[in-house]
Amino acid sequence: MSQDAAIIARRWFEEVWNARREESIEELMERDAVGHMEGGDVHGPEEFRNGRAVFLQALPDMHITIEDILSEGERAAVRWKVRGTHTGSLFDIEPTQRQIEARGTSWFRVCDGKLVEGWDTWNLGGLLDLLRSEAK
Repeated sequence: MSQDAAIIARRWFEEVWNARREESIEELMERDAVGHMEGGDVHGPEEFRNGRAVFLQALPDMHITIEDILSEGERAAVRWKVRGTHTGSLFDIEPTQRQIEARGTSWFRVCDGKLVEGWDTWNLGGLLDLLRSEAK
């Protein structure tokens, strides 16, 4: 029996992002999964891992709080808040030492207990503009 989409989505944030549990990426993400992100699509665990590393290097104390989850069948929607300190370079923006906070939503499609497709929506551009203005 496959796990509920809400359970998989919660594990994704708690294990992959907050606990930094590398093995959970393979456990929870299908090999040919697609993530639709603000900066473009990510295909499979390896591309995801590379994108995740950019954020964890820039915001090593990054923590995501799940504010709400809705699910039906194979789909789950998560409203979340991320907090962290900008202590590493992020997209060529030098560290500002600033505490950042942003909110967003992620939609997941799960099949046989694994993420097969996801969509993230948040104001990445606004965050980058803020950091650029402070880095000057």
